[in-house]
Amino acid sequence: MNAEDKRRLLSALCHGSIFFSSLLVSVGIPFAIFFATEDSVVKENAKEALNFHINLYIAAFICVILISVLIGIPLLFIVGLISFVMPIIGIVSVINNPSKPYRYPYIFRFF
Repeated sequence: MNAEDKRRLLSALCHGSIFFSSLLVSVGIPFAIFFATEDSVVKENAKEALNFHINLYIAAFICVILISVLIGIPLLFIVGLISFVMPIIGIVSVINNPSKPYRYPYIFRFF
């Protein structure tokens, strides 16, 4: 496997890890890839995936709190939709252009 294919695979795995059901696994995969790779583009994709996961968990927590005022239910549906669509866009982006890290729009970057 050449370096570009490896970059594509690891970057797509970082963004696609959200589809694994466990919180520990979905956050652990980009975290492990971040520390295991030397590639700067893969590291940026891993950081971006971690930031996206953290933003989604914070948004879901806020939506659960807002369920008591009934606005949280549609917001939770929107967060679920975003958590499904945005990683797919990220995967397609890193597969089509492996030399450029994908940046999720409108998220807070903690790392």
